[in-house]
Amino acid sequence: MKSIEKDFLLTLSQYNPMIHKLCRLYRDSLEDREDLFQEIVFQLWKSYPQFKGDSSLSTWVYRVALNTALASFRKKTVPINYSNQLPDFAEEHPNDELLLRQERLFAVLKLLDDSEKALISLYFEELSYQQIAEITGINENYVGVKLNRIKAKIKTLMK
Repeated sequence: MKSIEKDFLLTLSQYNPMIHKLCRLYRDSLEDREDLFQEIVFQLWKSYPQFKGDSSLSTWVYRVALNTALASFRKKTVPINYSNQLPDFAEEHPNDELLLRQERLFAVLKLLDDSEKALISLYFEELSYQQIAEITGINENYVGVKLNRIKAKIKTLMK
């Protein structure tokens, strides 16, 4: 196996969990998540030889993954009525509180707009505000402001 292929597979294995989280956040069905995952891997592979190290590898991977998630499978936006949008998972998994909380959080996160999803997913990956700013191209201070607004929105939607 060529060196570039080995390097790419190593990179892919390192960022595989993050890519799967993004796919879950941006796509509802398992098939759509798998399609998005494949598209992200394809875009990473296609652009891997051009990666010159101007940014960190993690920044580059996040940027390609987010841009692909936002660009592919774009659906028309429909005004959202936030009342009664969250499924009741309690009936499906009455004995697993952690699973309940995770599923409820993902349901709430899917109600966010694409830019909010991008920011909060990077925050959940425990990236610094500086790293998030570098990936998204917005000011570091504005990252903090936006994240605080998103957290407040999530708290409201979780009630």
